[in-house]
Amino acid sequence: MTIAEHWIASSWGAPDTWEFVEHEVSPPGRGEVTIRVHAAGVNPADAKHVASARSGAQLPVPIGYEVSGRISALGPDTRIGSGDAAVGDDVVAFRVRGGYATELTVPAEKVFAKPTTLTHPEAANLLLAGTTAAEMLWVTGSAPGETILLHGASGAVGVSVLQQAALRGIRVIGTASAKRFDVVERFGGIPVTYGPGLADRVRAAAAGGAVVAALDAVGTDEAIDVSLELVDERRRIVTIAAPQRAGTDGIQVIAGSMRESARFRDDIRAELVALAQNGDLVVPMARTFPLDEAPAALRLLSGGHPGGKLALIPSS
Repeated sequence: MTIAEHWIASSWGAPDTWEFVEHEVSPPGRGEVTIRVHAAGVNPADAKHVASARSGAQLPVPIGYEVSGRISALGPDTRIGSGDAAVGDDVVAFRVRGGYATELTVPAEKVFAKPTTLTHPEAANLLLAGTTAAEMLWVTGSAPGETILLHGASGAVGVSVLQQAALRGIRVIGTASAKRFDVVERFGGIPVTYGPGLADRVRAAAAGGAVVAALDAVGTDEAIDVSLELVDERRRIVTIAAPQRAGTDGIQVIAGSMRESARFRDDIRAELVALAQNGDLVVPMARTFPLDEAPAALRLLSGGHPGGKLALIPSS
């Protein structure tokens, strides 16, 4: 067996309590692939899901859900999610366990040929945000020619929503701080500042048209209250960050841990990889960190918008 290094949560708590330890990488069996990690994507869920005890989760918990790297071993008679593959191929993998690693073995159906248009750090951040964005558009029934409201338009999920909506001819009014308006405009959105008077600013941006759906990626009461004020049908409001408001106000909530969300996100992976390969879906990056500095990356992420995605890079 190969000896690799990975990050684990051996107790529930913040990233500063995690451990960077050696582990044995099992050789791939039929239907499995071993990946030498070139970059691991960094997402809020990485820390959130081990912050406190969760039903069905047992310690230690390997950290990280998406990676980009190179196939180092392939199980017998095994094809990956995108088709035939060979040792040495560059790939991405999503909905894996333990992506904060130098090497890991994963189910082959979770692995896809890496878009040649993306670097490894970019590719390692494509699918968690991308599948979340795609599901938000899907569950709200957002359609060509419609105008929708997006809370948190300059964040990772928001930027993917903007790109996917633009490809479908959906008009997006997106909230952001004034200093991030350029990001929203770059990807085809109409920026508005959050804060008092938001509903009126959205109405003005809609230029007399109806705002038919709202997508919340920030979870503030303001975001939900304004969405309820502007959107007639509550089933066309979705949140990924305010589950408690979903329960009290009758709006939709989605999460990768929910069965229907997981099914949708698995099914949409290949489509998003193809969009990236065609140059239609990009991943703005802020910076990278060495793999052994994962807690520092999570501190930057939790401290506010870092200006793009973060990735962890193994030393070898």
